[in-house]
Amino acid sequence: MIRKSRVSKGLLLSLLAVPFCAGVQLTCNPAHAALSQGANAPDFTLHGALAGKPILFSLKAALAKGPVVLYFFPAAFTPGCTQEAHDFADAADQFQSEGATLVGITAGNMDRVAEFSKVECRDRFAVLADPGALTAILYHSVNTDHQTLLSQRTSYVIAPDGTILFSFTGNDPEQHVTKTLESLKNWQKGKIQEESRK
Repeated sequence: MIRKSRVSKGLLLSLLAVPFCAGVQLTCNPAHAALSQGANAPDFTLHGALAGKPILFSLKAALAKGPVVLYFFPAAFTPGCTQEAHDFADAADQFQSEGATLVGITAGNMDRVAEFSKVECRDRFAVLADPGALTAILYHSVNTDHQTLLSQRTSYVIAPDGTILFSFTGNDPEQHVTKTLESLKNWQKGKIQEESRK
């Protein structure tokens, strides 16, 4: 069973001043929180669920298979997060056809990620629990406006070498699907063009 851990705002603010992942520093301004294109994606390993079954997800292992589309969402079974899960599930085949692994991460309702992966993600992709929003903090994707730290609605496309190709923060769930898919397709086109010039 996944235990829910909490990080106080005071601890978060102290963490914000500490360098993480080869010099990447955190910022406490949620509006400008996302790591930018070209930055290195921090590695992580988290427990979660796929189709309701427990998994241990390693970003490094997933990147060895191809690009990763990683999206943070505030909490399972809330209206916007449910809609976002449905939209990503509907587009799962398109992400797969581009060779990408799709995964969601939340610091909210962590005890329900297995249920959420089955019901709302429709068994199409994994959902990971982020105790204390620590992975969200590493990715500058944490919302400090709540009593309990929550993930911000932020999506990333990460290249197999760990470089962030695209990041987007916004409240409209549908835009996360369309923008990450477009970014992934553009990266694949560029890769094909580069290989054809060799």
